[in-house]
Amino acid sequence: MRFEVVATDPHSGLRAGVLHTAHGSVPTPTFMPVGTLGSVKSLTPADVRATGAGIVLSNTYHLALQPGIETVERLGGLHALTRWEGPMLTDSGGFQVFSLGGLRQISETGVTFVSHLDGRQVCLTPERVVDIQARLGADLIMPLDECVAASATRLETEIALARTVAWWRRCASAPIREYQALFALLQGGMFADLRREAVRAALSDNPPGFAIGGLSVGEPKSTTFELVEATVDALPADKPRYLMGIGHPLDLRTCARLGVDLFDCVLPTRMARNGAVWSDQAGTRLDLAKHALLQRAGPIAEDCACTTCRDWPLGVVAALFQAHEPLAYRLASVHNLTLLNRVLEDLRRAVLYTA
Repeated sequence: MRFEVVATDPHSGLRAGVLHTAHGSVPTPTFMPVGTLGSVKSLTPADVRATGAGIVLSNTYHLALQPGIETVERLGGLHALTRWEGPMLTDSGGFQVFSLGGLRQISETGVTFVSHLDGRQVCLTPERVVDIQARLGADLIMPLDECVAASATRLETEIALARTVAWWRRCASAPIREYQALFALLQGGMFADLRREAVRAALSDNPPGFAIGGLSVGEPKSTTFELVEATVDALPADKPRYLMGIGHPLDLRTCARLGVDLFDCVLPTRMARNGAVWSDQAGTRLDLAKHALLQRAGPIAEDCACTTCRDWPLGVVAALFQAHEPLAYRLASVHNLTLLNRVLEDLRRAVLYTA
């Protein structure tokens, strides 16, 4: 993996870059659609590519349960399973340490989950997490980490951060494939000084990139942005910065201007499957369940060039959703993902124009 910064905005941290991987190059800033089990729900790889996405994210914990790492390997690896030919990033399962709190036990060794599917035990150590991701064949891989809630005390956060740093050192010693890049994953809860401490600990190992985790876990947006800024300001300018779990158009715009290069979140596609679409880059929501939308003959957004807005009137998309037709989930997902990538593409063009 190689990352280059092409241009920067002299008035903010916004920058245009290119992330080069073995499976292709991706202009940044960019949004990564989430394909938890490999595929982005309801979309084909061609659909995903048409939204402007150049890289997709999958989840190690969920893939380990279903269909299982051995099955993925027999089928030719993650790229063959998903039929996505571009770059892929795999999360470590660290967020599930937070979101599945009632189904796991944490120790210095790692995390033991009780599967939410069938109740069997699943043990994830730092070494096993890296081994799984190496075998999946992802381009960018993440270390095991412990994410805490926004309400965590300083002591709880310090303990989790110390464990995350220790796990990072073990992950960094585990073998990966030559073309893969293991990012350092930065925690620190709601404490800016602990986040800067996490950066200092990671810098000593000179990782190829940095992931900022543990945000959007219940804190106010203003706190999120303050902590992103404090973290990014401590990071080297020549390495990619990935902010985990941010997916609203306004949040992407704000954080890209703080210097973030990569984003991911389930929000745009989960919203779409639940009948919500954005009608503009400000993130104005339309509820496809509303009967009034059946009268709308125009597109979801007048200035959107996605295939949904080009070919499908809003009233038709609403009618499909209200009839529980799966096609509605696909059409809405294509639109929401396209809008997010349009937000970031417009910012990228602005940087290149002023450079």
